[in-house]
Amino acid sequence: MSSSSPRSEMSSTAPTVVQEEIRHLQRTRSILEENPEGVGRSEEELVRELIQLRDDYREAKTEDRGSIQEQLNQLMALLDQHRAARSTASIDIENPYFAHLEVEEDGKRRHVFLGRATRLNHGLRIVDWRNAPISRLFYQYDEGDEYAEEMAGRVREGLVTARRTLHISRGDILRIGTPEQDWVREQDDWRRVSRDMMRLAGGEGAALRAGGPGARLGAGQVHRSDKHLPDIAALIDPEQFSLITAKNSGVVVLRGSAGSGKTTVALHRIAYLAYENRRFKPSRVLVIVWGRAMRDYVAHVLPALGVEGVTVSTWTAWARKRVTEQMPELPKVIADDTPAAVSRLKLHTATADLLERHIRRTKGPKTAAQVVDDWSHVITDRRALSRALGSQFGSRNLERAIEWNTQLTSDVAAWMDGDRTVDVRLDPEDDALLLRAWQLRCGRLGPRGRNLAYQHIVLDEVQDFSPVEVQVLLETTDKHKSVTLAGDTRQHISKDAGFSSWQDFLQRIGVESTALSTLEISYRSTHAITRFAIDVLGETDEPMPHTRREGPPVELFRFGDHGACVAFLAEELRQLQREEPNANVALLTPSANLSALYADGLRHADLRDVRRVVNQKFAFAPGIDIVEVTEVKGLEFDYVVLIEASAQHWPDTEHHRRLLHVASTRAIHQLWLTCVATPTSILPDVIR
Repeated sequence: MSSSSPRSEMSSTAPTVVQEEIRHLQRTRSILEENPEGVGRSEEELVRELIQLRDDYREAKTEDRGSIQEQLNQLMALLDQHRAARSTASIDIENPYFAHLEVEEDGKRRHVFLGRATRLNHGLRIVDWRNAPISRLFYQYDEGDEYAEEMAGRVREGLVTARRTLHISRGDILRIGTPEQDWVREQDDWRRVSRDMMRLAGGEGAALRAGGPGARLGAGQVHRSDKHLPDIAALIDPEQFSLITAKNSGVVVLRGSAGSGKTTVALHRIAYLAYENRRFKPSRVLVIVWGRAMRDYVAHVLPALGVEGVTVSTWTAWARKRVTEQMPELPKVIADDTPAAVSRLKLHTATADLLERHIRRTKGPKTAAQVVDDWSHVITDRRALSRALGSQFGSRNLERAIEWNTQLTSDVAAWMDGDRTVDVRLDPEDDALLLRAWQLRCGRLGPRGRNLAYQHIVLDEVQDFSPVEVQVLLETTDKHKSVTLAGDTRQHISKDAGFSSWQDFLQRIGVESTALSTLEISYRSTHAITRFAIDVLGETDEPMPHTRREGPPVELFRFGDHGACVAFLAEELRQLQREEPNANVALLTPSANLSALYADGLRHADLRDVRRVVNQKFAFAPGIDIVEVTEVKGLEFDYVVLIEASAQHWPDTEHHRRLLHVASTRAIHQLWLTCVATPTSILPDVIR
């Protein structure tokens, strides 16, 4: 292997910053080749030597113990150095780092490179980005800033003289980012590009364009067909870094608008905790996400961050497994036709309060049968529920819910007595109440007598979970109560979850409001899309997020029938696929019937990669995804076309306004709306 790949040779025409970074990379690769990892004593060998010396010390004569103690001290120092430099992964010689920091201290300049592993020997200074003391200089200081930070027990003062991000692949530098501009390699030349293309957001195939006005999907020029963006860890801003590296105990609550990096911060926080704390085991980390698509995405991202073995699940799947473990006698089938009134009652905070009071006042054995009895009593207690829920629930809804619950609990009792002829199905919301009842009656959850004690829990989209669900999760943590909650009240679309405000929610789950942190910058969408998404909410107390990019206006296109709309989109999408083969487009519809109609129509138009997404099985790849709007929470796409923004499908309710807000903020670069019928009044006047 050559220490410098052909494309990374020096060029007299390359900008100075490019020439400097090529020299650094060539030197680094040369040292890595000449000094492969694994040479020298391993940590295990050092430990064995220490144990042997300890035994020798015990048996040695008094006059010999001094020299043995000196050897022990030397080995301990060597072991500490080894552990300080160890990483969760080996240095990749083809991509050894993603950032370069140059600092000046006491008149001397030092170069520090940030990567996914640490190497501090043979003249190299590559540190894992999770090594907070030194990496803090990169994340929290700009080029030209003076700093004073405590490191290794002493305060170090200096000046940040250079701060650069890099994209290195197969030993080649493909992109260099500086505070003034970025440089991208194209064949044997370097092209200057705008800094506003840098962002902290996921998304496969993001085209990263500036955009321009006009009825055209796409802006013409492809700015990133080669995807030469720096590692996402290089794009973390100071506020996000502070949250990622926060103390490893207690609850951290991340509030932020769509695209502000909440999920990214939460996942990088797991990677940081795993690196920073040796007691931290990924197998004892739980990530709960809203849907299957996000589950699949997160399960892919965490190993890429160097964290293997984390449990990633939806609440539904996790809770169902826990109920089956604790109460195997219960029926396994879950209903899919639960009335809305029943769902609201079971997730209502008043119902959870009644359950807690009932168990506190009622003596009983710590058994599954008693837990089921507690649950049955509370959800059928007409007098207590009527008094607790108040008039806002409605007497008619209450009667309907209690009638349903009475029949359900009767069927469950028959089933547990051995009657298998009864067709009994628990409601999805019962899992939370049953698990909470178990915790209150029996103690901690856990299979076969082994308590669940997660070292860290991440709950994404927390605004769409009920307080009782969150309480169940919080009580599965260990004594450190290390939890990250991420959410956005603007994206609250679950009608029955019971989320009202951050203050009420935090008070309800017993978390201090000081745990709440706000991410104020939205990196995903353009200013035009963000402005539109805020406007559809109507009156809101939430401030307008800060945005970093301009783009084309949001546009509404009206048609006489769906056939004309399909023909129009087919022509535009065909042109887009020719110009931007890496673009990922989402057509979001209000119903499965419309999804099928548009999928068939675009396939007949002979477009490439048209995918009708069912059960959130997204490809996360270039092409056209056609899916119902309710299925895309937490995801993002280069372009979004919202199909049939009509009054029929989008009545003017708070729920539909928030749902339209969520749909709009899935778009990175451009948002279109189409309508055959009368447009919904939710849309701002400027677009109707």
